[in-house]
Amino acid sequence: MGKEERDEVAVLYETRKARFRGALRVFSSTIMGGICLIWYYRLTNIIQSLSSSSSSSSSSNHRWAWIGMFMAELVFGFYWIITQSVRWTLIRFHPFKQRLSLRYEEKLPRVDIFVFTADPKMEPPTLVMNTILSAMSYNYPPHKLSVYLSDDGASEFTFYALMEASRFSKFWIPFSKRFNIEPRAPDVYFSQLSSSSSQDTIFSQELFTIKEMYEEMKQRIESSIESGKIPVETRKLHKGFAEWNFNVKKQDHQSIVQILIDGRDTSAVDNDGNRLPTLVYMSREKRPQWHHNFKAGALNALLRVSSEITNAPLILSLDCDMYSNNADTIREILCFFMDEAKGDEVAFVQFPQNYDNLTKNDMYAHSPPAINDVELAGVGGYGAALYCGTGCFHRRESICGRKYFKGGKVEWNVQSEKNADRTIDDLEQSAKNVASCSYEKGTEWGKEIGLIYGCPVEDIVTGLAIQCRGWKSVYYNPERYAFVGVAPTTLEVALVQHKRWCEGLSQIFLSKYCPFIYGHGKIKLGAQMGYCIYLLWAPISLPTIFYTIVPPLFLLNGVPLFPEVSSPWFLPFAYVFIAKIVFSLSEAVSHKSTVKAWWNTQKMWLIRRTTAYFIALVDIIKRKLGLSETQFVLTDKVVTEDISKRYEQEVMEFGSSNLMFTVLATLALLNLFCLVGGVKRLVFDLDSKAIEQLIMQVVLCGIIIVVNLPIYHALFIRRDKGRIPSSVMLKAFVLASVLCLLPVY
Repeated sequence: MGKEERDEVAVLYETRKARFRGALRVFSSTIMGGICLIWYYRLTNIIQSLSSSSSSSSSSNHRWAWIGMFMAELVFGFYWIITQSVRWTLIRFHPFKQRLSLRYEEKLPRVDIFVFTADPKMEPPTLVMNTILSAMSYNYPPHKLSVYLSDDGASEFTFYALMEASRFSKFWIPFSKRFNIEPRAPDVYFSQLSSSSSQDTIFSQELFTIKEMYEEMKQRIESSIESGKIPVETRKLHKGFAEWNFNVKKQDHQSIVQILIDGRDTSAVDNDGNRLPTLVYMSREKRPQWHHNFKAGALNALLRVSSEITNAPLILSLDCDMYSNNADTIREILCFFMDEAKGDEVAFVQFPQNYDNLTKNDMYAHSPPAINDVELAGVGGYGAALYCGTGCFHRRESICGRKYFKGGKVEWNVQSEKNADRTIDDLEQSAKNVASCSYEKGTEWGKEIGLIYGCPVEDIVTGLAIQCRGWKSVYYNPERYAFVGVAPTTLEVALVQHKRWCEGLSQIFLSKYCPFIYGHGKIKLGAQMGYCIYLLWAPISLPTIFYTIVPPLFLLNGVPLFPEVSSPWFLPFAYVFIAKIVFSLSEAVSHKSTVKAWWNTQKMWLIRRTTAYFIALVDIIKRKLGLSETQFVLTDKVVTEDISKRYEQEVMEFGSSNLMFTVLATLALLNLFCLVGGVKRLVFDLDSKAIEQLIMQVVLCGIIIVVNLPIYHALFIRRDKGRIPSSVMLKAFVLASVLCLLPVY
């Protein structure tokens, strides 16, 4: 074998640059040129206004509006530059799992999988168990696989469901591997199965049997939850139920650690006689007098618990609703960690968040290509992929605070002798000790070790800290989704989720972890800018709010804020506007998005900025003034049948009096009133010069109205439960009317 062939075999993955990068750079540079011309136009007009001695001058009277427009366009322009930083370095990662199997099949490392749940009502146990079963069914040596469930709700129903899943796994795992089915979450697989999927009699018979077993298990779990108690005979099946003999409350209980399947035990086998993965239930201790640090605290506790039981060098963290969709995912990511040339510097591999319940045109823009396929991939091009909290494989030593040093090779398949002779009771007791409230006191946990505390988006700031310790990270977006979750099906939940993210991301920017400060000299400037695409969500709401209020009000009063059509300065505004639309649309279509999905993304872009991000900014200011505290809001995974029906029909769901809907309705009505009043003025005046001067404001106002068509529909036409309530409509009408009556001078 020649040297070139040996080198080729040694490579376990390759990177490929995105196509048309040169054309993209030229196109984006022309847009930047147009933005600079707009800045120059605004600035020169402001200077002329300031130097003018005529108090009756229009530019003098409306100087504040021109300054506001300049500031808004300045922010938009700088934000555009930041977004381009990740588009110029776009690369794709391609692993070679066949090479991995040929070279390292006998040296594959152990993997610990962490699954997190917090509330059995908002996150039904059957949903959680589907994620657990999919994680137990990877095409990977089962004795090297361990699955941990962190239950922050301390629910005996969740524990019971896990016990049922452990028994069902003895049949499900061999069935899924024997017939190589995908996905390996039972509920999802059965729902996707067509009646004519296979003519194989053996498969059909086994499918019928396994499906019947699953339905019976599901029925037992749901019956127990519905009745509010677990039958006495069931409680006798496992000693773990004795933990709930104490006064266990969600926020006040002892550490609970139960090993349901011991992977060390050669007798722990499935129905085909093959070894089963280790399966562990954990609910860390909680006491009212101790701050539990939300999900970060749960993950750190699980890091310590798993180190006592299996201590695998690789860790996968998953939300309870994010089931595994590809049985070969572990083998694919090992190509990054075990590559001989660059594997030793990889701290974590992040997958995008994908969902199986998206509407055809992704109504709420949960998974826009601009984020998943471009922006996150672009940050990964700098070796600084963002850690997004779920669907992420971590090197244990990197997340536990170790700094990277070149040449620090890992012996992946070394087996720890630490627990070889320890009983299950010993392991459980030692794990309970490290899951106690007081264990972290006086330690570096939450500071230098594990996830960092004090921020609602602890995952992002932890990923940044890991990269600043010298590690690299990979963003891997395979053709077949690795993990698939459940997206919010109502606008309110979607906006509340974004509000929480926005608050946490802004906290990072305003803290010592600001990428431009904390990451200076440690990560590349492009990566620092890439982080700020998301860290600046809150402040970018201000120019957006300004643009949706001031130009319409000035249109209503017949005052121009843009150059007239016949002016050469009209061209930069028109070019930037059209070019950005073409740029965004072509980017979406090139990544297999529909035009309507792209339009929905633009719609949600405006809705989020004027509601969730703006209110998040207000809350951030209140928190800085000591008027409020950080809160963690859990996303509800349960929806009613009528909500699901409207969601499938792509009808926006309002149905509540949330403050964000009042803001949304007010802005929609304001633009409607201003357009009607402004056009009426132009029609009656019949002044061609005024039409030339105000045409851009008419177009801007008209676009905002078109974007808000679902709002008008929910205000005036709809009669279902998902409409905007009358109380919200009344408040919005009053507020919009008051704004229209305000003088613009």
